[in-house]
Amino acid sequence: MGKTSSKVKARYNAKAYDEIKVRVYKGEKEKIKLYAQEHGESLNGFVNRAIYETMERCP
Repeated sequence: MGKTSSKVKARYNAKAYDEIKVRVYKGEKEKIKLYAQEHGESLNGFVNRAIYETMERCP
């Protein structure tokens, strides 16, 4: 992947997405990532689903 391609992707991501940084204790990221993969999800997809499901249950 060239520099131009990376810049284009970065520009698109900046326009299309907000970012949230989540901190977990050392070693927990891999546990969460493994859990998500075992359930057919990416780490990002799992976190997003967890957020939205919680928001639906607790308006």
